[in-house]
Amino acid sequence: MPLLKEALNILKESDLKITERRVEMIEVMYQSNRYLSAKEVKAELEDSYPSISPDTIYRNLHSFSTLNILEETEINGEKFFRANCYLDEHHHHFICTECGRSLKLPMCPLDYYKGEIGNAEITSHRFELFGKCEECLKKKETT
Repeated sequence: MPLLKEALNILKESDLKITERRVEMIEVMYQSNRYLSAKEVKAELEDSYPSISPDTIYRNLHSFSTLNILEETEINGEKFFRANCYLDEHHHHFICTECGRSLKLPMCPLDYYKGEIGNAEITSHRFELFGKCEECLKKKETT
């Protein structure tokens, strides 16, 4: 996985100490194609690190987000994280509020808004759509 290797290189170049736990957290994130909460990451790491605290996981996930290794969003007041696929190409996401899956959106709405703001300078932007994915809607119909 080239993106995972790039993420580990960013970690090596940062001021953060490289530990097995941090590497394993990053691997968990890059093996999942969805947003995960700190609690979900804890559940994935429980066998290897039974005493790891949710606070430790959250602090590391936030640090990884600051380094652009991970992306973060908020769903229903809780922070969720996913592997940063922006290392790949610029795009935005549809995020399922039920399961955390995300889908790449093929276009960026920024071009439209550039014409609406005059000579303002855009330094950053983020565009996310939230809802229920097709699979979660199908599950709901069958229950």
